[in-house]
Amino acid sequence: MTLEYDLFWSFRSPYSYLVTPRLIEFEREYDVKANVRPVYPIAVRIPGFFKQVNPMWPPYLFRDCSRIAEMLGMPFAWPSPDPILMNMGTGEVATEQPYIHRLTRLGIAAAAAGKGLPFLAAVSGVIFGGVRDWHLGDHLARAADRVGLDLAKLDSEIERDPARYEAAIAENESAQKRAGHWGVPLMVFNGEPFFGQDRFDLLRWRTQRNGLKRRA
Repeated sequence: MTLEYDLFWSFRSPYSYLVTPRLIEFEREYDVKANVRPVYPIAVRIPGFFKQVNPMWPPYLFRDCSRIAEMLGMPFAWPSPDPILMNMGTGEVATEQPYIHRLTRLGIAAAAAGKGLPFLAAVSGVIFGGVRDWHLGDHLARAADRVGLDLAKLDSEIERDPARYEAAIAENESAQKRAGHWGVPLMVFNGEPFFGQDRFDLLRWRTQRNGLKRRA
């Protein structure tokens, strides 16, 4: 029987980007499936969050992500532009957000099409992989095409009923809270939350103790 877990994931989270290739490999090797559940970043979900964080945290975050990427052999650069418009000095988040709503809705659409995890990997690889102006030209379209999705078609489907996608995002965020954590990436297996890219091995161990099998 295929084991399943919920994956709460954000397009602004570098740690979400860093764990995704391992989750894809996990599914390739084992009879396991991620239920991809995109959520909005904390900057949007928790107003004022970044006004309260210790100013030492952002520099440490960048250093930590850079070395994890180096260890994993993955490219890494802070997105240009940032998926969230905010003043990094003050923590003030702009009222108008031109990127994150589209990205998160696209994640919902890709998951509904059965291509959620590959889509997350492809798009986050563009956003965090050093591509400048990832939002312009055909960067996102080519990323979607690499995993067998038509970006224009996805955008069109979303435009026809954006409220449905917003409702799905809201439900994901509620489910994330019910699971017992607020951060991403968050993997939830049998009601047990595993927060952070550094909990991947613990997730794999737990699924192995619950009958995880290698694919034939």
